[in-house]
Amino acid sequence: MSIDLAIARQARLRPIQEVAAQAGIPAEALEPYGRHKAKVALDFCRRIRSERPPGRLVLVTGINPTPAGEGKTTTTVGLGDALNRIGQRAMICLREPSLGPCFGVKGGAAGGGHAQIVPMEDINLHFTGDFHAITSAHNLLAAMVDNHIYWGNALGLDARRITWRRVLDMNDRALRSIVSSLGGVANGFPREDGFDITVASEVMAILCLADDLADLSARLGRIIVGYTRQGRPVTAAELKADGAMAVLLRDALAPNLVQTLEGNPALVHGGPFANIAHGCNSVMATRLALHLSDVVVTEAGFGADLGAEKFMHIKCRIAGLRPDAVVIVASLRALKMHGGLPRAALAQEDAAAVRRGAANLLRHIENIRKFGLDPVVALNRFAQDSPAELQALQEALAPAGSEAIACTHWADGGAGAVALAEAVMARIAAGGGAGFAPLYSDHVSLSDKIATVARDIYRAEHVDFAPAAAEKLRRFEEMGFGRLPVCIAKTQYSFAADPNLLGAPVGHSLPVRDARLAAGAGFVVAICGEIMTMPGLPRVPAAESIRLDQEGRIEGLF
Repeated sequence: MSIDLAIARQARLRPIQEVAAQAGIPAEALEPYGRHKAKVALDFCRRIRSERPPGRLVLVTGINPTPAGEGKTTTTVGLGDALNRIGQRAMICLREPSLGPCFGVKGGAAGGGHAQIVPMEDINLHFTGDFHAITSAHNLLAAMVDNHIYWGNALGLDARRITWRRVLDMNDRALRSIVSSLGGVANGFPREDGFDITVASEVMAILCLADDLADLSARLGRIIVGYTRQGRPVTAAELKADGAMAVLLRDALAPNLVQTLEGNPALVHGGPFANIAHGCNSVMATRLALHLSDVVVTEAGFGADLGAEKFMHIKCRIAGLRPDAVVIVASLRALKMHGGLPRAALAQEDAAAVRRGAANLLRHIENIRKFGLDPVVALNRFAQDSPAELQALQEALAPAGSEAIACTHWADGGAGAVALAEAVMARIAAGGGAGFAPLYSDHVSLSDKIATVARDIYRAEHVDFAPAAAEKLRRFEEMGFGRLPVCIAKTQYSFAADPNLLGAPVGHSLPVRDARLAAGAGFVVAICGEIMTMPGLPRVPAAESIRLDQEGRIEGLF
């Protein structure tokens, strides 16, 4: 049994009604899913906005991830617990884990050690069924597209120009490109198709960005499923699919309430990846937490070049939010990997590798400052970290006017992140978010928005647009979508599109091979390099180690 799972099982969980009461949520506003998780009623979410002013918003992001681990979710949980320890009414807002990485690489995504959200097994698996609802709503629309064509195609959809793919919440490379409707006339018209993972679905993005049920329904109706021979877009509303999709998503739109190991309230809702989607938890959950607490700690996926950039340019722009503080998480182990040390050698002391790898962290600090925000650096400590390596990191950060706050929340829970909590509150008190501003305006072209992110965040020398991608971007602007923000899909492991370029590469090129319009969600996706919207399983998937013991308990999640 993993240490994380063992710690989670030893915890004495509070009844969810007690957790809700601490958060200021009355019992009648809860829809319990068992004893330790519940949905918060939508009417309460709406009402609380007019009754209480919003609190402060803290974003947790990180360096580019490595197999060594950085601990971004663990730090988010630890910081939330620490803020409550120092007298703040704090809540955390996280994304729901996807089954794909749980059974692929991660084996779980609910924090770690003594900084976890629980019930850990439920959260990592089916939870409250939100992902199933999103998958079903998405695939209902796909089925109605093919059904419409089968029964006469009154809207004139061109089967060669259907853009709405199917989704599955699992890593399955065999489904990336398929041919559907084989087997004869009764099965419809054969055409090329494919699957994305559910977290990349536009329906997932819509659920995460919707402000209420009416907004959800309107956004679903604006989804473009394909084009006619004359190039006219066809929407979900024209197929009369949006109503049924909203029905499937009604309960899923309500945020999910759980708790940390220390019994503090946490909202876990929505789950887009930041490498292929916008990577933030739902606006519904964030707004609810802001009106229930003094401080909200939320997380954006993967490194700051992906999750934080999209949080600033997409979620904040669409929802009218502004971060009051930003935390960048790093670990010495991960910095050593960015400094060129192989994973097998991470246990050995190497201060020089830390200095080299600190270039990645420094790049992220520079980038966050471009948004008018001065980040706090959280160092997630491991037991084998040496004083010499920590000193090397502090020396590397000093010229940038920054320092790393060492945290031991994995081992010590919220008590191990008190110094971080105090630093965050000091940053808020100093007006840390007052200068926040995006890097591009609505009015510049889509290609210029992509180029701005490539230049200012990735340090790319230029952007190479494939002819098909450039033509799609031009067409999207002709259709009236030029004001939308861009969502760049690229590898999470590097600032570049090449995952092997670790550290802080410069002078590289960003290859944009395709573009997709998410008209309902409200952004344009630029697909770069070899990134896939349907991941594959690794050589040794985590699923091989996940099983039931003789008493029917789950083993292998971590």
